[in-house]
This record gives sequence, structure tokens and C-alpha cells, in this order.
Amino acid sequence: MPTDPKALAYLAAGIGAGMTIIGGGYGIGRLAAAAMDGIARQPNAAGDIRGAMIVAAGLIEGVTFFSLIVTILLAIK
Repeated sequence: MPTDPKALAYLAAGIGAGMTIIGGGYGIGRLAAAAMDGIARQPNAAGDIRGAMIVAAGLIEGVTFFSLIVTILLAIK
């Protein structure tokens, strides 16, 4: 069963991109769940928790975007 290395690279890039998006979504989901739990326990600290959650979500999105760019560059190369 001969396979083209370029086809395998595209397959690996697709799998890598999918795993990256799933991981980012999972991380942001856990972050939001923990923030909602914290706000439910301490409603007075909602502003601080929300600010920390936004910063952490931005960092997760940044890492996810970087990983997605790396997989696309590997597929192109």
C-alpha cells in the first residue's frame, strides 16, 4: 500500500489542528467552569475573578493560535 508522504503530512496536519482546537476549547471550558464556581462561592470577588479569567483565556487562545499556525506551516512545507 504505497502512500504519498505529502498526503500523510496533510493528514497529520489535520489531526494536529483538530487536537489543538479541542485542547483549547477544553482548557477554556474548564477555566470558565472554575470561574463560575468561584463567582458562585464569592459573589463579591466577581470582578477580580472575571479579570483573571479573561487574561487566562487570552493566554490559552494565544497558545492555541500559535499551535494552529505551526501545524499549518508544517503542512505547507
